[in-house]
Amino acid sequence: MDSFRKGFSKLLEIIVVANVIALTLVVTVGFASRLAGSPFSWYDEVASVGLAWLTYYGAALAAAKGAHIGCPTVVNYFPPRLRLPIALLAEAITIGFFVLLAYTGMQVVLILEGSSLISLTNVSLQLTQSVLPIGSVLFIIAEILRLPEVIESAKGDGFVDHELEEAGVKPAKA
Repeated sequence: MDSFRKGFSKLLEIIVVANVIALTLVVTVGFASRLAGSPFSWYDEVASVGLAWLTYYGAALAAAKGAHIGCPTVVNYFPPRLRLPIALLAEAITIGFFVLLAYTGMQVVLILEGSSLISLTNVSLQLTQSVLPIGSVLFIIAEILRLPEVIESAKGDGFVDHELEEAGVKPAKA
């Protein structure tokens, strides 16, 4: 299971890096074309789609690494016997939200059948908006793969607040 989780995380890293490179190229080409006085009509639209893709795939990667938005310090203030139920409730709420997002995202994709980008009419809006259900499912998978780690932290000494750790702040013990 651990090797699958690492492989999944590596796949997400590759997708995110590819998105960053592609978005960098699009922005650079768009900038250069404007600087040359002949801006491409597709630049803004493609850059917006690229940013959305980077956001959703990046969120899934953050979830796989346990770095998404959370409140570990708040959970740590609870006594150890309450930490596990609270952490599991938080996971259930998070996963529930992304199940809802995947479902509504799929509905959006189905509604957009036959629609295309305005500036690149050969690019389907279904393709560009597919990031909603795909990114949501990837986030759900990442959360499920992290559940053993969440359970272990909740039962043990609590969760590490990486933001405080990076800032050099030592959290107070509950």
